Amino acid sequence: MKLAVLLGLPATILSAVYAATDPHEYREHLHLKPLPGGSLYAGFSFNATTSLGSYDKQHYRYFPRSLAQILHYTHTAELHLRFSLGRWDEETWGSRPRSGLREGGNGVELWAWLESDAERKAEERWSDLVNSLSGLFCASLNFIDSGKTVRPLLSFDPEGSLREYQAMQERVTGRGQGELQLLHGMLPHEVVCTENLTPFLKLLPCKGKAGISSLLDGHKVFDSEWQTMSVDVRPACHASGTSWECQLEIQQTVDMVLNTERSQRPHDDPIPRPKPIEEIKCDASKSYNGEDTCYPVAFEGEQEWTLSKIFGRPLRASCLASGSDTHDVSLAVPSERTVEVISKSTVSHEGDNSTRSYYLPDDTDFDLHLPQQVLASNQQESETASVHASRQITGYGQERGGMHTTLHNPHPWPQDVIYLESLPWFLRPYVHTLSLSAGTIKKTYYTPLLDRQRGTQLELLIELPAESTVELTYDFEKAILRYSEYPPDANRGFDIPAAVIRVLPGNSTLGAPTRENYLRTTSLLLPLPTPDFTKVRQGLAGLKKLLAKSKAGVNAGDESNGKTMQESSSPVKEENGRPKEHKKSR
Repeated sequence: MKLAVLLGLPATILSAVYAATDPHEYREHLHLKPLPGGSLYAGFSFNATTSLGSYDKQHYRYFPRSLAQILHYTHTAELHLRFSLGRWDEETWGSRPRSGLREGGNGVELWAWLESDAERKAEERWSDLVNSLSGLFCASLNFIDSGKTVRPLLSFDPEGSLREYQAMQERVTGRGQGELQLLHGMLPHEVVCTENLTPFLKLLPCKGKAGISSLLDGHKVFDSEWQTMSVDVRPACHASGTSWECQLEIQQTVDMVLNTERSQRPHDDPIPRPKPIEEIKCDASKSYNGEDTCYPVAFEGEQEWTLSKIFGRPLRASCLASGSDTHDVSLAVPSERTVEVISKSTVSHEGDNSTRSYYLPDDTDFDLHLPQQVLASNQQESETASVHASRQITGYGQERGGMHTTLHNPHPWPQDVIYLESLPWFLRPYVHTLSLSAGTIKKTYYTPLLDRQRGTQLELLIELPAESTVELTYDFEKAILRYSEYPPDANRGFDIPAAVIRVLPGNSTLGAPTRENYLRTTSLLLPLPTPDFTKVRQGLAGLKKLLAKSKAGVNAGDESNGKTMQESSSPVKEENGRPKEHKKSR
């Protein structure tokens, strides 16, 4: 179906949309920010747009054709895909980048709005979508079946102009083109690696050969302490007088936190080795037993790092497709921090006291060098996170257990959060044991499980009091699986998807932020009753041996009977030379 019909645009508006001039645009940006503890945050952002007219005619310039054809075939109005690895340390690094909107739980997370009037049709299109994306990104998205799919009601809102145009289409034409249905799935056991990064880069206009995408090397990206990749597609429409201008936008982001000391190790010798005693600055206030040992002086000031040493290569010029007026690279450091730009044709723009922006040259490489420096105010202030969350499995034994979630509100104002859990069918929660130590549960949406068909969906709207810690607990029962349902590493356990927490905007008069935030808890490992597979294999081997022996005996009996029958029917000559047949024995 055409996206124009999907959004319900009348013909008069479509003519204005198709007449838009130069709708194609591409821009990219890299944001660098040193973090406490010797870490560096690097945020890559790539944005491309195409008009609805070009999308309808399948004429793309910067928008990836391979992904657009999948969206067109599966009737996907809005798509959000996440590949995540590691854990964001809120206590050390502060608030999450991009307010947590471009990150997901460990593994792979996917949610999308599909157009369909019936649930069965939506499930078929969802199956086509996950299977197509599985082949495009070399991931196991095809394992997101009905047992791993939920339909959230409060946790996600569309970022595009979907609902507005659905309502407008009903007012103008008096009929709808189908309801938008939200489906969500997670794969916590999926290991994100280089084979997912390569198709991600192929969606970009410069394919990782130029621009900021040239820094994305698999060895550096997946050696980071925390990493997430995202792909977001949405339609955006803006009113322009009496007409409308609509575009299809795609945003690809890569966020990571690198350890500056580990990332700057040489490729030929990546193993950390102790420095010679001559290169170590020893603490002279302490005594030593020998000349080859000493206590090194504690490191002071900002650590030295270079962009080319951290990523293994300099930034290779500017992507030719990038023609926007926005800056390509921004560096968030104090104004007194020394920054050396290693490039001949770079235009630098000084922003506020904590941000410096740079344009990339067209024909030369770009590099930044920050020497070791002791600043007057060495204390790095990090913004406090909106909510701190942790989640654990309690109890022991192979039959029952419990879930314990802690939500901490560090601010002096109350906050409303939406808590979403998607549990597999073999984890059976007892909803009557659900309890909250403080705060209030305003709304509850619960979908019970069906054995081997559907998991449990638990969605809660919770009010967190100011400067409080809330504990959410409930008990559950573990199911016993069939022999064929256990994975090859059955004794390792089963991965439980992370919980999705949405922090709603607060009251601005109390100082609360007016923008929503997202965060995910870590995924969990659930041990289940595991049979002794050696006994099962021994039983199967004995059964096979017994069947083989019985079959051999049957075959031997058939052969002996056939031989006897053949001998009894063979003619025998008498003394007079006349043939005579043996009589059959009774």
